[in-house]
Amino acid sequence: MNGYLLCILAILLLGYLLDLTVALLNLRSLRPELPLEFAGVYDADQYARSQEYTRVTTRFSLIHNTVSLMLTLVFILMGGFNLIDLAARSFALSSIPTGLLFTGMLALLSTALNLPFSVYSTFVIEQRFGFNTTTVATFILDGLKALLLAVVLGGPLLAAILWFFETSGQMAWLYCWIAAVAFILVAQFLAPVVIMPLFNKFVPLAEGELKEAITRYAATQRFALQGIYTMDGSKRSTRANAFFTGFGRFRRIVFFDTLMDKLAPAEIVAVLAHEMGHYKLRHIPVMMALSILQMGLLFFILSLFLGNQGLFAAFGMEHVSVYASLVFFGFLYAPISTLLAIGFHAFSRRNEYQADRFAAQTGADGAALISGLKKLSVSNLSNLTPHPLHVFLNYSHPPILARIEALRRLTAGTTSH
Repeated sequence: MNGYLLCILAILLLGYLLDLTVALLNLRSLRPELPLEFAGVYDADQYARSQEYTRVTTRFSLIHNTVSLMLTLVFILMGGFNLIDLAARSFALSSIPTGLLFTGMLALLSTALNLPFSVYSTFVIEQRFGFNTTTVATFILDGLKALLLAVVLGGPLLAAILWFFETSGQMAWLYCWIAAVAFILVAQFLAPVVIMPLFNKFVPLAEGELKEAITRYAATQRFALQGIYTMDGSKRSTRANAFFTGFGRFRRIVFFDTLMDKLAPAEIVAVLAHEMGHYKLRHIPVMMALSILQMGLLFFILSLFLGNQGLFAAFGMEHVSVYASLVFFGFLYAPISTLLAIGFHAFSRRNEYQADRFAAQTGADGAALISGLKKLSVSNLSNLTPHPLHVFLNYSHPPILARIEALRRLTAGTTSH
């Protein structure tokens, strides 16, 4: 059997077994006893409901992963990629349009296969636990808008990458990297003013107690506010969040309207202080820089596998092409991607602790941040006792109890002085 095929099958199966093991460990780590930190915040029924939510979503994820693995294996072993390639080539176009067709067909097929799972997750599981507020019309429109963005934005970028790899020789990976970086930077400026408004409405925060409190806190940090907005997150879900987006004069602070309903003004200011901590401590540009370096590594390694005959034989391909190389390389890159993701998650968890510390040390009420985190955990039915391996592999934020413990130590240390 082809060595590349054996390697790809092993990567797929080992990745699946790792996810299965972690999911089962995470289910076993659920504890029926409510942590003392949440006494008086969760009642017994709510806590049991949060654990049931973890069980249901985990089992559903396992079913989804199992079906996806089986379909992927069948598709590879039955020559599905070659059939899609022959269909794309039947239009007798040049290599770049053919590559766009090939990639588009695969994307549409993947979307179609995942659609039933997305529908069930949204309209059955999320509905059952009181999160879903998405209408069928909104669900369909979101899908169509995402497809439009993929064609309008992703299509030209993919075409540029294919063109560089076909025409630029050994330095093609570098040109692709530069093009992708430019695309990301432009998208960061476009997102808050063009892309995000396609999906949500952004309304300037009304005058009042909350805006005054935010303005006062921002002034203490010499932070020039470019705009404070609320977003109609309740259009799709009852979950709450807040974030910074954009750069320069396009920079925005955004609160979900659901957050405004669930937290008191002092708690919202504390959440804002946490987000501002990410900005002040330069977490956002550092994470972006690391992502850009990762992308450069990806393009360089990809360049080493372009047109690899053994790799194409593993997928039963009749023709060798740059565009199919991009897809097949993704299978081989998966273990590297997993290792890099572990590093990114660890760095992100560190950043979250630092942003919490910033909020507590710069005038925001540490107790308000703790109470706000608790309320958000309850409203989102968060798992309070995730397994350490699950956290290590998948969590970009520390577990909520660990964050609260760190904040309490910080508050105690500040008080003792």
